[in-house]
Amino acid sequence: MADLLTPLDSTSGVLLLQTVLRLLASLVLGGVVAFIYRRARSESASSFTATLVLLSILIAMVTQVIGDNVARAFSLVGALSIVRFRTVVRDTQDTAYVIFSVAVGMAVGASNLWVALAGIAVVATAAFAMKRQTPSPSEGPEPEQPPFQLQVRVGLGYDVNTLLKPTLDRYLRVRRVVAIATVKQGAATEISYATALHQDDLAHELVTTLNRLEGVQSVTLQRVRRDDE
Repeated sequence: MADLLTPLDSTSGVLLLQTVLRLLASLVLGGVVAFIYRRARSESASSFTATLVLLSILIAMVTQVIGDNVARAFSLVGALSIVRFRTVVRDTQDTAYVIFSVAVGMAVGASNLWVALAGIAVVATAAFAMKRQTPSPSEGPEPEQPPFQLQVRVGLGYDVNTLLKPTLDRYLRVRRVVAIATVKQGAATEISYATALHQDDLAHELVTTLNRLEGVQSVTLQRVRRDDE
């Protein structure tokens, strides 16, 4: 506490100013990353764009905390490993933007501003070059965005297709696999589907039926919240 009350000397003042400037730079560049995401992906403002900005700032902070201290780096990895996120990324390109934001924050935190700026320029060029174009009438309408997300956890030793297909065919009008991951240290597989039911009032019956299948450990069905809702 006494150290906090001690007036800053010139060196400490310069370091504090540098730290603040780096965090402000990460804020601005994180905003640029979010802007590129919204324009290149044709997305409206959402919590994901805000996450990209905050992530850039936080990574810049972490990079400055670690510095050249290897022991501190391992300590932070251990501390952050306890944080688990259950949100399934809607698109693999969204994962790329998360890494983009992390890289920008890390570059700013390490005082490599030119690396961050060059990276933003190159990634922005690539993102806009590969931007999805609105389909022409001859190509047909855009594919339906399923309103539900279904997560099913299946124990090790069960064939997911054989086990789930009859029930999914019965209740789901549309289904698309969006993520597959192993959980419980490889003892189970969790599959996430973007889905649309034949009738929404069959949701409870679908969950109940899946839960009764031998090998199914858990089932979660939730409505996907749209950014424009």
